[in-house]
Amino acid sequence: MGAVLLAGCSDGKASAAPELPPSTCFGAFTPAELAPFMGKGKEVRVDAPADARLSAGRESAICNIYVDGKTRLFASVERLPKGQDFFWAPAVDAQKPEPLPFAEDSKLWDSGAAVFLSCDGPTEAFELKVWLDGSTEQIKQEERRPLFAALMKKYLDFAKQQTGCGV
Repeated sequence: MGAVLLAGCSDGKASAAPELPPSTCFGAFTPAELAPFMGKGKEVRVDAPADARLSAGRESAICNIYVDGKTRLFASVERLPKGQDFFWAPAVDAQKPEPLPFAEDSKLWDSGAAVFLSCDGPTEAFELKVWLDGSTEQIKQEERRPLFAALMKKYLDFAKQQTGCGV
């Protein structure tokens, strides 16, 4: 797992978040796509492996982006054995989620989105769990779900490519 630390200049007050690297969270996102979630702060730290290529031997990849030590975005992808059951956490259901229009077994809520799907891989079938969660207090209420839906659409396509889902 790699970590990137970026710090911005400041007069001691929280300011705009420092720049994110050109490619973030396994290379899945651009700084512009993640900017709404970053809020204000002095220091950004990205903890993530270089890619999200999963196999039976590497079952998950996690990316955390922190601003001044506070988690601003969490992205994960997990490869599960074919037929393994998946249950939505009660905390997600408490958020009054709605399904995403582009994924059958999915949920979208004000601070995140998740998709669970069955995949045919190059050598075997498997289940894939793709998850996004982020800090939204700096985002207008009516903009939160559309932001997560757009980010998840891109992330799901990326995760399927990285894991060989549908190959």
